[in-house]
Amino acid sequence: MEFHIARPGQSACSRRNWPVLDDQGDAMTRAGDLKAALMCGAGHSGSTLLGMILGSHSQAFYVGEGAKIRNLGDENKPLRKRVCKICGENCEVWAGFRWDRDRPLYEQVAAHVHRTVIIDSTKDESWIEARAAEMNSSGQQACLIFLTRDGRAVVNSRIRKYPERGAEAQIRQWMGKMALSQALFDAFEGPKLQISYEMLSTQTETEVRRVCDLMQIEFEPSMLRFAEQSHHVLGGNSGTQFIAAKTRFDDPDDAFVSLTERTSGYYENHSGGIELDLRWKQELDPAHLALFNQLAGAVNAQFSVGV
Repeated sequence: MEFHIARPGQSACSRRNWPVLDDQGDAMTRAGDLKAALMCGAGHSGSTLLGMILGSHSQAFYVGEGAKIRNLGDENKPLRKRVCKICGENCEVWAGFRWDRDRPLYEQVAAHVHRTVIIDSTKDESWIEARAAEMNSSGQQACLIFLTRDGRAVVNSRIRKYPERGAEAQIRQWMGKMALSQALFDAFEGPKLQISYEMLSTQTETEVRRVCDLMQIEFEPSMLRFAEQSHHVLGGNSGTQFIAAKTRFDDPDDAFVSLTERTSGYYENHSGGIELDLRWKQELDPAHLALFNQLAGAVNAQFSVGV
């Protein structure tokens, strides 16, 4: 999926049956209402993977972690937090985009990229509530996806990334985040769906069809080949983004995204498809596993799918 941002007097979406939106975000022609899918849950649960899959739909655009749109153009922020993680500073989508805070965000993004379905994996509860309220106030539809993953995998991933923070702190942080996410999901009044990373990775088409039904869009088989599509992602998991960059760039070093020593071996040898990551079973220290079971075993029983 290539993006061609429209210039004045030129429609970037004339090749497909997308609505043409002017620069004020008003529909000049409309094939369907603007929709948004928001995600809650803990980080390191597969939201970048799900976002890229959904963003591979012909009507959809995955912004990544939409809250980082606030950082665009802010040179006080680290570069990786204010540019496209795949393209860098010269991204054809984000380099020239600035959010007018007086207007709903997703309407502006939709007008900019000429898509009618916006995917946002920001998992901050206040952000989700604010964006859903914006959608509701303009008569549009927001839905919520609660993406879960076995807590042992999440904690292992966080310990790998932040070894200095300590296992107990990581475990308690996961427990707290899951409690907040569950409360948000339970209170959400729009269309909503809970899915697990493990089922998404092993029964991908079935789970993606469920999400498409939630969003009232047609499933497209090309969505499952997410690495073949063009993505422009703010924030999120560098490993999953590297998988897409390997396909898009002849030399992955031309991409902005890079890997750390802790993750390079896994992702450089990745097939490029959708694979279940169970590294925690080999990597998680037995003492940390015992502590997790003691502190979070009962909570995790709600989210573990036994793979």
